[in-house]
Amino acid sequence: MNSALKWLIPPIFILTLFAALAGLWPAEGTSFPLTTFRGEEVTINARGLYYWDTVSMAAQMQANDLIALTLGLPLLAVSFWLAQRGSLRGRLLLAGTLGFILYTYITMMVGAHYNALFLVYVALFSLSLFALVMVMMSFDLETLPAHFSEKLPRGWIAGLLFFAAAFLSLAWLGRIAATFAPGAIPALENTTSMFIQAMDLGLVVPVCLVAGILLLRRHAWGYLLASVGLTKFLTLGIAVSLMGLNMARVGVPVSVVELVVFPAMALAGVVMTVILLKHVQ
Repeated sequence: MNSALKWLIPPIFILTLFAALAGLWPAEGTSFPLTTFRGEEVTINARGLYYWDTVSMAAQMQANDLIALTLGLPLLAVSFWLAQRGSLRGRLLLAGTLGFILYTYITMMVGAHYNALFLVYVALFSLSLFALVMVMMSFDLETLPAHFSEKLPRGWIAGLLFFAAAFLSLAWLGRIAATFAPGAIPALENTTSMFIQAMDLGLVVPVCLVAGILLLRRHAWGYLLASVGLTKFLTLGIAVSLMGLNMARVGVPVSVVELVVFPAMALAGVVMTVILLKHVQ
């Protein structure tokens, strides 16, 4: 494993811990309604680190902070320790966990309203990006497929990846298509654009499709991308599920589909990740 990771992972851990605790730190305030310059009616959170974000966005970001604190950081610590000991499972888990942190703080950097932790988000984006690249470069692609058991249920794993790609595509394209109607007001939650939809459609969906296809073909990149993707889904799926519950808790309307499909995907991600890691020899 690249020795530079010994200098990258500790600051990633410390900064993630700091950012998550700051986001969850309790604060007093009274939410207030606001009409954006595009005519969207929103409710501003008006408390804590996410003061200028909407109540809905703050609920989502705090749910993500909780998952980063209780799941992301323990996974980062354990996987880094295992990877240092030469464990292939550890490196796969480390890559997936870094993918979760990278995705999280890209969204915070460009999606959260400017706050005191902006430079922390930038640092986490940069550090986790380079760390992820280094971990991915540490795998020997020629020998990687031989480390996976022939009994690995590649079809089920690929099916989950294809389902995730299809669900995200339909959900986000439907939301985008609704903005094409005459006089429609985009549901932007007081942000400048649909940054989550852009990242999912431009990055997550293609990775899921490519990983699923290559895994079925027993290609080395299929095993690697599927391993990283499943670990990322494990963390992100649980985070999105908690986001929906937290939004419902603060009175933000949440569709039944989101409250059912995302937790189901998270559960499937956990099961498939465990199965995949058990079949690493």
